[in-house]
Amino acid sequence: MQYREIVAVTGLGGLFQLIASKQDGAIVRSLEDKSTKFVSSRVHNFTPLESIEVFTTGENVNLAEVFKAMQDQEAKTAPVDAKADNNAIKAYFKSVFPSFDEERVYVSDMKKMVKWYAILKSNDLLKFEEVAEEAAEEVAEVSAPVVEEEKPAKKAAKPKKAAAKEGADAEEAPAEKPVKKAAAKPKKEEAPVAEGEEAPKKKAAPKKKKTEE
Repeated sequence: MQYREIVAVTGLGGLFQLIASKQDGAIVRSLEDKSTKFVSSRVHNFTPLESIEVFTTGENVNLAEVFKAMQDQEAKTAPVDAKADNNAIKAYFKSVFPSFDEERVYVSDMKKMVKWYAILKSNDLLKFEEVAEEAAEEVAEVSAPVVEEEKPAKKAAKPKKAAAKEGADAEEAPAEKPVKKAAAKPKKEEAPVAEGEEAPKKKAAPKKKKTEE
């Protein structure tokens, strides 16, 4: 079990380990009583702890940083009880994380963080050095340059034959309508002349005889 697997579920107290995600919900295991059950996404929302941020007077900080500060505070003072009164809870967080934005971080949120811290501690999940290393590895994987393999150069296309090119151009150009040529008038055939023979001469028209007066 790792910190990145831990989720908070709206409407359900405590923290849960995400076992499996389904289209209509998820199977989770409680970190308190170790019971496993299916939770519908139509009724509940799932929030990974590693994605939760906390308001401060400056930039927002990840919830893991608050838990780390609470862990360091244990060396000085005992952790506060989640059932303590509001003033005791506020005083505790002022000493642990002075830059908390008191106007946007409610006491109910502070109590929830105290309870979550106790659950994580009992499950030995306060190993924030490992969490930081995992986050650094994810950033390195995302930022690592991707080397693309060089693709082999395409071979130059062989020049097509002129006839083929002309044929292609002819196909692209719109076809012209064929022009009909006027049919040639048939010539009168002359009778063939045999070798050694002369062509027959045309007969002269007979002369008219003069009538005697």
